Formats: sequence, structure tokens, C-alpha cells
Amino acid sequence: MHTTAIVLTGPEAIQVQDLALTSPGAADIVVDIDHSGISTGTEKLIWSGKMPAFPGFGYPLVPGYEAAGEVVEAGPDSGFRVGDRVFVPGASCYGDTRGLFGGASRRLVSAGARAVKLDPALGAEGALLALAATARHALATERAELPDLIVGHGVFGRLLARLTLAAGGPAPTVWEVNPDRMSGADGYEVVHPDADPRRDYGNIYDASGNGGLLNSLIMRLKKGGEIVLAGFYPEPLSFAFPPAFMKEARFRIAAEWQREDLIATNALLDAGALSLDGLITHTRPASSAAEAYQTAFEDPACLKMILTWEGHA
Repeated sequence: MHTTAIVLTGPEAIQVQDLALTSPGAADIVVDIDHSGISTGTEKLIWSGKMPAFPGFGYPLVPGYEAAGEVVEAGPDSGFRVGDRVFVPGASCYGDTRGLFGGASRRLVSAGARAVKLDPALGAEGALLALAATARHALATERAELPDLIVGHGVFGRLLARLTLAAGGPAPTVWEVNPDRMSGADGYEVVHPDADPRRDYGNIYDASGNGGLLNSLIMRLKKGGEIVLAGFYPEPLSFAFPPAFMKEARFRIAAEWQREDLIATNALLDAGALSLDGLITHTRPASSAAEAYQTAFEDPACLKMILTWEGHA
């Protein structure tokens, strides 16, 4: 089998290529992807060439870990049937081309154990499951407490706020400095940090990925409060120790989703307790990938860019 896939051949170098696929096994599924998302966190670092080195990283690679589509082949041990609608968090099925994430492809081969069955009514929003699950992971780990302040009203910040409300927590305050992202709140308030006089937040979740905010966030904590680093920070982090000492500040790092987060988040969607409405602001055909990636990373009005794969082989 072959597929059309997006290939990063180097920093800011994107091509749409024909790639051979590895043959599926008894526990695998073959999925025709119709929608895949562009991550403004890890994918931006890979696209820009700023991703820190780690095992398995290198060019050329197929990016993307947000993919939704239909099962067209299902092995007898895969747990799925042809016609099932699924979310797939990427794949490594492209031979010599690295599938570091591997979801930005018209067709892919994945172990059935990695996929999650989706409600077909989700449509393109099904590609957002991993991002929502990452937000859920930040909130649901051991000893985690719900946020009363969220920094950043991008897609991730909105998901944190929606999940906080879904968990029955009080409405959090959300900070945003970009006028293009102030709107869209439902059940919580979005304010500019300069307009917020509060200095006693117990749990601050940073969804901005801006490590330069640490000192200002520490000053907004109550004594013994916690700052959760929920973004991705490619540069070393630092903060002034005396204010943190006086506050007895705590810090926690929230990593990416785990399998149980995908399952739990999907259950919230099925139950109607969580909505993904209004998060996708831009859609482009996969053939326009170079322009789509640049828009996703450089246009502040773009909350979430989705690539469509209909019409590709």
C-alpha cells in the first residue's frame, strides 16, 4: 500500500509525498484519515527546528498526532471493524521515513490498541481528542487540584476551563493578552492580567508555554499555592527564589496524555459533559500544507488548524 503524507524534510521545509506503508498484521487496522490537526506546541518546535534533541527525532519525518478517520481494514485481533470511526494518535508505518508522530497522512497503519472509537457525529472535532486528553491529564493526575487561574485562552486553555467546569469545579479565571483570543468563554471569565487585582490564587495552570511569566505568576499565588506547567518549554526555566520562598510555592509539570486519559475524555464527549465546539477556526486541504502550517504557527487568530484529506489517494 501507498499513501499521501506530509513530510518535514527539514526546518520549515514541508512536502506532500507518496510513501509506502508497512503491511498490517492481525492486531492492526488500516485507517483512511479525513481530518488531522496541527499542534502549535511540539509540532511548531519540529517545524521551526527548535525541538530539543531526543531519541528517534530527525528528518525526514511525518508529523501529527491528531488524526481521525474510518477503518478500511481490520485485523482479526484488532478489536475494530471496517467502517468504525476512530481517533489515531499517530503511527509509525512509513518505512525509512520517520513516523515520529505520523498522523498527517491520508492512510495509515496502526495497532488497534492505540486507536479509540469515536462518535461519527464529532466530524473534524474528533481530531482534537488528544489535545483534550492532555488537558484532562493535567487535571486528573494524583494530588492535582482544579485551577482557579488558567493562563492563556488558546485551545488548550479553553479545554482546561471546560474540563474544570465538567468536573464540577468553580469557574476559573482565564488570563489572555491577545485581543483576538478574548472571546469564546462559556461559563467563565477571560480578563487581561493587568485588569486582575487578585493575589491569592491557589492553583495556577499555565497553558501559554511562556516560561518568562513564572515570576509574575509566583506573585499571584497564595501561600502554599501551586503553579502547574501545562505548556511545553523548550528553553531552561528560572525564577527568583526569594518570592517563591516567601510563598512556599509548589511547582508541578503536566506531561502528555496517557491511554486512560483518551478513554476518559472520550467518555465525557459521549456523555455530553464536554464540548469541542468552536475550537477549530481554520481548515485547509492537505495539499496546502505549507501555507497551513505557517498560518497555524504565525497567525494569532488561528486557534486550531485542521487539514482535510478528502480527495487524496
